[in-house]
Amino acid sequence: MTRKQKLLKLRKKLTPYLFLLPAVVFFGAYLLYPACYALIMSFFNWGATVETQFVGLDNFSHMFSDHLFYTSIINTLIYVCAVPFKVVLAMVLAALLNQKIKGEGFFRAPLFFPFVLSEVIVGVIWKAMFNPTYGFINVALSWFGLPGQNWLATDKAMWVIILVSVWKGLGSNLIIYIAGIKGISPDYYEAASIDGASELKKFWYITLPCLKPTTIFVVTTAIIGSFNMFDITYTMTKGGPGTATLTFVQYIYDVAFTRFQFGYASALAFVFFVVLFVLTILQRKILSQGSDGD
Repeated sequence: MTRKQKLLKLRKKLTPYLFLLPAVVFFGAYLLYPACYALIMSFFNWGATVETQFVGLDNFSHMFSDHLFYTSIINTLIYVCAVPFKVVLAMVLAALLNQKIKGEGFFRAPLFFPFVLSEVIVGVIWKAMFNPTYGFINVALSWFGLPGQNWLATDKAMWVIILVSVWKGLGSNLIIYIAGIKGISPDYYEAASIDGASELKKFWYITLPCLKPTTIFVVTTAIIGSFNMFDITYTMTKGGPGTATLTFVQYIYDVAFTRFQFGYASALAFVFFVVLFVLTILQRKILSQGSDGD
């Protein structure tokens, strides 16, 4: 092999990596470096009003005596418990919209519309709707002679946030399920129709099993999204009333930018990263098992 051929072979090997280089540089500068720096900060007493000093694992051990840490974890888990409702609602609506009904596109558009809105905008809209004075919800209740309530300042605030999060995530889950249903072979349904199966039996014995990989994906992403709940709660309640809707991510934000305890906030963020990393690994494992089973 001549020198020129060796250079051409080396060039072919290096060309893909050169195309990847800008993305690698961007990832390192804007993601990897800050993450590593935050991990280092988690071992220091690092704040705007205190002298920086190394404290080892004190920031991590402090979590076990921090009642707000436990409160934010419990609230976040409550949001996660709403995931089955989100998944079932999206699956059922997708199955209904997949039927050949007149005006199908008309019904799809408003259901998908929340997906294109940012969570901040969604929070602002629904906060105005639940306003105790001029909000649409209380106005609608007055039409039926029912008294209005200060929804976001009572123990009902948690249910309001869950309702809004379900509405916000419905569009994306709906599209994924519709795509999954479209991928099911129509031969299965034709064979079931010949055997005299009802629509309910078709859904239970054909649609539901064939959507297993889709459901696993939707459930996992919905759980991760619930752990990331921040924009809606911060916009609507700022974690209130009291700490009734305080999420883990918002607690990290409050510790960092309200208390200016950047070291402790970094430790909390690292714990949050570990939780999401474990969930991602479990997702890959479950998805691979689901694919093998199919």
